[in-house]
Amino acid sequence: MQKKLQGIVSLGEALSHPLRLKLICMLADREWYVYELAKELDVSRQVLYLHLKRLEKADIVESDLRLEEDDMRAKKFFKLKEFDIELDVKDLKNIFETETITKKN
Repeated sequence: MQKKLQGIVSLGEALSHPLRLKLICMLADREWYVYELAKELDVSRQVLYLHLKRLEKADIVESDLRLEEDDMRAKKFFKLKEFDIELDVKDLKNIFETETITKKN
């Protein structure tokens, strides 16, 4: 699989905050309703959504909007997607060599 520069940058940004790393650990155990997550982490839902959006952009988590049987409000649940991170210097060289060739043409 050829890695793209923007994907690597998004992943790096997603992993660059302690709260997002904590979210990954929590979501590895089970899916969470956003309100429960905010309460457990003692952060506002607005702040939590910003962090979860960053993780979604990096394709690490996914969300699901649903109606519960006992409550007719829409609730947003988040869960961890399976992912594997592997990056080495060869990947970076390949990206920048390809970019250089593209610019020359």
